[in-house]
Amino acid sequence: MILNHLWGLYAHPLEEWQTIDNRHESLRYSLSHILLIACIPSLMGYYSSVYLGWSIGAGEAVYLTHDSALLIAVAMYFALIAGVFALAYLAHWMAVTFGAKPTFTQTLELAAYTATPVFMSSFAAFLPELWFVVCVGLVALAYSVYLLYTGVPILMHIPEERGFIYASSVVTCGLILLVIILAATAILWTNGIVHPMFT
Repeated sequence: MILNHLWGLYAHPLEEWQTIDNRHESLRYSLSHILLIACIPSLMGYYSSVYLGWSIGAGEAVYLTHDSALLIAVAMYFALIAGVFALAYLAHWMAVTFGAKPTFTQTLELAAYTATPVFMSSFAAFLPELWFVVCVGLVALAYSVYLLYTGVPILMHIPEERGFIYASSVVTCGLILLVIILAATAILWTNGIVHPMFT
């Protein structure tokens, strides 16, 4: 099953990382996990913006048209997948510096499973209040960072001391990628390429 590690990463992350490392899953398995889990934020963003409306402050809820929300959801889906692959590539590229020799599949597993809590936090959009979604997102981001720090020494087969520095480097790259995605979104938004239509 594609999501068989999901519960383990929440309930007992250290043991689950060991299981992931021992299985040496295929690239297709990791890709299936990413393609499936990236659907959640896209679908939740679409559903909440079309049917629930977003409340920002004390004003009335804001709704998007079906076509506009669908375009943004599709763009979000591909951006999330590209972000996970970019993070996996950067983790693979940096690995040699820290004495690790992982395969790309191992770094893709690391990126995919550490991104999972952030993707899952999009269920908070069932209550599309900005403050609530941001709070849930911050908790999920903190847990993703925790997963990264615990998973790097196990998957990369390096000591914890070097694993800490390596994980810190990956976190930095992840934050840079996030800024790039947000900047690209702002550019597309202001140039009218991805222009939301409100109802």
